[in-house]
Amino acid sequence: MVARLILDPVGPDERAFELRKEASTIGRTRDNDVFVVHPSLSRHHARLLLRGGLAIIEDLGSKNGTFVDGVSVVRRELGGPCSIRCGDVVLAFEPGADRPVAPTSGTPTLVFDGGSSSERQPLGELLDQGRDPGMTALQLRDQISEQRAQARLSILLEVSELLSSPAAIEEVLARILDLAFEILEIDRATLLLCEGEGTVAEPKVWRTRQADGAADAGVEAVYSRQIVAYVMDQGVSALFSDTLSDPRLSAGASIVQQSICASMCAPLKARERLLGALTVDNLTRSAPFAAEDLEFLAAFANQAAIAIDNARLSTELADEAVAKNSLLRFFPPRQVATIMQGRGALEVIETEATVLFSDISGYTELTSQMRPRDAIELLNAYFPTMADIVFHHEGTLEKYIGDALLAVWGAPLSREDDPERAVRAAIEMQRAVEELDARLRLPAPLQIHVGINSGVVAAGNIGTARFLQYATIGDATNIASRICGVASAGQIVIDERTMARLPMGTFKLEPLGPVAVKDKSEALQLCRVAWRSDDDPVS
Repeated sequence: MVARLILDPVGPDERAFELRKEASTIGRTRDNDVFVVHPSLSRHHARLLLRGGLAIIEDLGSKNGTFVDGVSVVRRELGGPCSIRCGDVVLAFEPGADRPVAPTSGTPTLVFDGGSSSERQPLGELLDQGRDPGMTALQLRDQISEQRAQARLSILLEVSELLSSPAAIEEVLARILDLAFEILEIDRATLLLCEGEGTVAEPKVWRTRQADGAADAGVEAVYSRQIVAYVMDQGVSALFSDTLSDPRLSAGASIVQQSICASMCAPLKARERLLGALTVDNLTRSAPFAAEDLEFLAAFANQAAIAIDNARLSTELADEAVAKNSLLRFFPPRQVATIMQGRGALEVIETEATVLFSDISGYTELTSQMRPRDAIELLNAYFPTMADIVFHHEGTLEKYIGDALLAVWGAPLSREDDPERAVRAAIEMQRAVEELDARLRLPAPLQIHVGINSGVVAAGNIGTARFLQYATIGDATNIASRICGVASAGQIVIDERTMARLPMGTFKLEPLGPVAVKDKSEALQLCRVAWRSDDDPVS
């Protein structure tokens, strides 16, 4: 019979190593014949020689020593069956025993396919199937205590509750790992997520069990990329009872370095999409998990994936609502819908635009006769009315400047009739101000003057992605302000470029001739738009 060394004889990690060579080494690196991952072992700890019926054990200068039947040795002949201790690793030497022990290699990878989300069993049915009270709800193959079964059911119920209680994604992820530690015999757990479809899963939260049993998040994320890749590629949950001898794991250098004795991993799937994976490790024992554990982890991961997906969806909806409200400050609802769908990007562009600048005539004198509170109430009645008119004509409301208003047509979306839309908006503004004046009964008449100019501007979100401030910059914007200064109370004045782009005969225009404005070396050719009832524009 072939001589053997038995690791952890009669213990839960019992493993047999057949000694078929004349010299077999013992150590914690993979190039040893008897390969055991344990911190008390040296890389090459001891050598066992079989020569002519003799068995000899030699210490290879190890740090923690070699012992035979409790006695420290450097080199010793073994007369028969005995106990060998290398560091804290106990091995039984058997010259020719034949009692059955756990296999040392070829351990198959147990997998569990949780099925598609449409095929998954509802949690209510899972919990109410009239099982024998001595069995778990996951049809455990082995009898386990009712307390353990109830604990697992409580975990699934708690995960289910995550689905009905909105929470931030970070809180959901942390709670999932906390729950995993409460019921599974694990030393480490890592939850990995994909940021988008087809992207590599990256660790988001992780835990390592401390000596006192508490889970510690203040450590570096450690996991086997091989195991995660296998599970995500195959789309199934997998149990690796003995990672060092599992045929589906190659080389295993990272597994050795990370001291992974056994591992389970389950994919996170929701709405037929792969979100990531949940991997749990045991760092002290091989084969601590059974089929029931893998089935439980798969059910747990299914529930967790739904919770993660719901949290992400809730976050996306909240972000979308904030973004939409920000956009509604500047753009009409129809344009907001286009921008939200990605067809009207807000990056900086250079474009032809028609800029409208309006100002309340004699505002300082008007408000000097009013209480400050009444002045604010005036603006709160005036600006919403003006904004609605801009949006009605599909313009962009860029900003309020004191009592002035700046609106743009042509950015971010341009149309052939942008100049006409701007002029029609100005006319409607003038008429709306007349109605406001009649209603508010102010100490002096409420009037506005409007300047419109067309030209090239740079337009886009100015500042940061978190703070939306849409703006147009360029000479066309500055000239619109100067033209507004030329207009008198109740007037609308436009430049010749805007006039040239208006349909012939649409508006009655009165040329003002060359007009000099500040910061322009050449005089501007301007026109006044007739809009009152006695000289209405031609429609």
